[in-house]
Amino acid sequence: MIVMGAFLLLTAWRMTRGTTGWAPRTLMAGAVLLALGYSVLLPLYQAGVLLPLSLVGRLPGDPTVAMAWHVVKVVSMNGGWLLFGLGLALHAGIFETEKSPASI
Repeated sequence: MIVMGAFLLLTAWRMTRGTTGWAPRTLMAGAVLLALGYSVLLPLYQAGVLLPLSLVGRLPGDPTVAMAWHVVKVVSMNGGWLLFGLGLALHAGIFETEKSPASI
């Protein structure tokens, strides 16, 4: 997962290098959020450093901290995919209108 997050960030950076506007900003914001989620948060959950919400009542720990990290994970992953997809759509130009050919 760490490699996937880093590769996603690197690929988005390579795609947007040399471009300007909202498309590269949106794409890179989504890639940074996804890299944070995949490279930092999910490995911390797998290592047992962060307490999952399903184990809040069974293991000792502060439920407020567990809920806060869960919110960070949800916002990072879902917001990252939303911004990454929107940035790809803007980069591909699917929202641009086609110019009608000039009539003679």
